[in-house]
Amino acid sequence: MPEPLAARALTRWVDPAERFAAGTASAPAAFWLDAGPDARDGWSWLGTGEAGAVVPRDLACAETPAVREWGPFAGGWIGWLSYDAAAGRAGAPWQGDGAGADAGMRVDRFVAIDHARRRQWAVAPASEIDAFAAEASSWCGASPLAPDPAPTTAVARDSAPHYAALIERCRDAIREGDAYQLCLTTRFEVAGAVDAFAAYLRLRAQSPSHHGGFLRLGERALASSTPERFLEIGGGTVRTRPIKGTRPRGTDAASDAGLARELRESVKEQAENVMIVDLMRNDLQRVCRPGTVTAERLLEVESYPAVHQLVSTVAGRLSPGIRIGDVLDAAFPAGSMTGAPKLSAMTILHELENAPRGLFAGCFGWIGDDGAADLAMVIRSIVTHPGGAYVGAGGGITWRSEAAAEVAEVALKAARPLAAVGARLPPGW
Repeated sequence: MPEPLAARALTRWVDPAERFAAGTASAPAAFWLDAGPDARDGWSWLGTGEAGAVVPRDLACAETPAVREWGPFAGGWIGWLSYDAAAGRAGAPWQGDGAGADAGMRVDRFVAIDHARRRQWAVAPASEIDAFAAEASSWCGASPLAPDPAPTTAVARDSAPHYAALIERCRDAIREGDAYQLCLTTRFEVAGAVDAFAAYLRLRAQSPSHHGGFLRLGERALASSTPERFLEIGGGTVRTRPIKGTRPRGTDAASDAGLARELRESVKEQAENVMIVDLMRNDLQRVCRPGTVTAERLLEVESYPAVHQLVSTVAGRLSPGIRIGDVLDAAFPAGSMTGAPKLSAMTILHELENAPRGLFAGCFGWIGDDGAADLAMVIRSIVTHPGGAYVGAGGGITWRSEAAAEVAEVALKAARPLAAVGARLPPGW
């Protein structure tokens, strides 16, 4: 049995970016799960771990709510899960990606940050807490400024005309009745050395999000400003918040309000969102008590610096004895990144995309030793590796999709993560 954890309140509030930069940003197994700059609620966690931990699939899901002054994370697993391997476990054809395999770290020493109460805690095994609290208190004084990278142009996996042609093939599959919706994706590559932490600082400044994060595991790193919370497990409940439907922000208050209204009232976007809500309801019913799965929120517009998003929330009460692996098998890959029906959609997309997705469309976050979890989707993200970095982007294709609009949406989603590594979209995008 692992030694019980203890916590010490840190006496001074230090900006989480400064604390991470001064403390653990350069460690080979480092994490910062980030509620965003100037967050007024939620939790952040930062620290280091022991690389090589596998996801605890046999861990029983938490049945009672966590009651800790230092937050819901009890120590445990932090890492990422790739799309491709999960598609294979679900029965779909898949391709491997050396820059996108599952990876995680074992964590039992970290700083917990309560943004609502503006309190910070050092958490460590009881025998180490005094020394770790003193160490964590010293993590301050570093400048988290990110110098501008050298400008470059990304290389697209698909040209814009080719992506438009793939959209028409998606519509063909929908017309034939093989799918209702397909989340078609592509990738943009950047060659050369990339400072992953500096890229994350630029990304969070440009596109802050409530579930951002920076994870480094050896030679790979993930920098994410994702707005999509994938799975929240705790207190006997599982909850997912699929996003389907996107519009850019306006240039002034009137145009911005008009774009949000257009998103809310779009028949195509409503259909896209509701189809995924229905899919996620079906997924969660596999691990939840009969009659408990409900749509808690439906078709609500959430606004971020670059985009408006159409978001719904689906939740259910977990059946007795359900384990973390059961929930992942039921819900991952997320329906918002596959389409519906899920297995048919993944099979069609495997043929059309003809390349691995890697970490893009996967998930990242934490799974606590008590069986609670908080995982977010890998979208609006940068994945770095020894040869460079990549940014994935895509969109949900329905019968009503218009190729030009879908191409523009992909460009909108990819532009800011690419800018964070100094890259422009390729010509034509």
